[in-house]
Amino acid sequence: MGKEKKSAPLPASSAGLLRFFEDETKGFKVDPKIVVTVPSSLIVVSWLMDIFLIP
Repeated sequence: MGKEKKSAPLPASSAGLLRFFEDETKGFKVDPKIVVTVPSSLIVVSWLMDIFLIP
């Protein structure tokens, strides 16, 4: 019993949505700022190329 994980009980939730974010998954960890800025900047660059390079 010494190896059991001790944590506070979670509040009741429907369909276990609160427990979903408790699990740690494998894979890349990317900052949300990067996820928003990279696609946004690609869209802006695409628009600028369309406006200035193609008459």
